[in-house]
Amino acid sequence: MTAPTNRPLEWADRLAKLYTPVVADVLDRLGFRHQCMNPRVRPLWPDARAAGFALTVQTVPARETAPPCPYAGELAAVDSLAEGDVLVVSESAWSFWGELLSTAATHSGCRGVILDGPTRDSAAIRDMKFPVFHVGFHPADSLGRLDVCSHNVPISSGGVLVYPGDLVLADHDGVVVVPAGAAEEALHLAEEKVRGENHVRAALAGGMKTAEAFKKFGIL
Repeated sequence: MTAPTNRPLEWADRLAKLYTPVVADVLDRLGFRHQCMNPRVRPLWPDARAAGFALTVQTVPARETAPPCPYAGELAAVDSLAEGDVLVVSESAWSFWGELLSTAATHSGCRGVILDGPTRDSAAIRDMKFPVFHVGFHPADSLGRLDVCSHNVPISSGGVLVYPGDLVLADHDGVVVVPAGAAEEALHLAEEKVRGENHVRAALAGGMKTAEAFKKFGIL
């Protein structure tokens, strides 16, 4: 399957300047109240950030320990990555991701990986500064343990239904998924809210009481 064509890279660049709480707030306001992944999905290192368009990957338990075409689905998914993508992987108990795939993803223009499962080669990935969000570590290879049955299909990851082409933002606070159809409005509202929060921050730093600031700006 191919990813949606309506994916201006400008959206990913604008999203990268925001932070997950403000995006989550505006999605609540728009009626999307289940867009934040389970807090088990954490950054590989504290300052890791990723923002881009979801290229989704569906994993399933492997049917064979020695498949005739090793890693076939996994390699097809990674080779389909393009500039501005964030790879988002469904829940699994095994390590889907490691250093070599991080190297390939970096050179494709991929902006990060979200795993509802463990990763390996973590020190090498951290040294590369390639943004990975995961649920822990596991040294065992995926071969004979999990297969990729499809990519660029709707998946569940971190408890969120993710569609190909959705916008994804990940930082130290977690991972939030912006439905593609609401992306333009959500970005505008989030940027507006950041400007408002800057005014509130300045007012509070100047001694204004929180109740007064909320009454004046309507932001907390």
